[in-house]
Amino acid sequence: MTKKVLDIGGMHCGACAMGIQMYLSTTDGVKTVTVDYNTKKGEVEFDENKITLERVIKCVGELGYTAKPVD
Repeated sequence: MTKKVLDIGGMHCGACAMGIQMYLSTTDGVKTVTVDYNTKKGEVEFDENKITLERVIKCVGELGYTAKPVD
């Protein structure tokens, strides 16, 4: 399992964070996800054998937000 923190852009409210969290939590290979509107960050734990970080970022983009890994 891999855990990454992402900077997420484009969120306007807590419902945005919940929507991202719900969508990613149903994505195959994602074990856990938490998104915090106040900090504009998301933490994703995923199985790299099933999904790549790039795919996780693309999933966030499909919802109309931006995501980039925090170094």
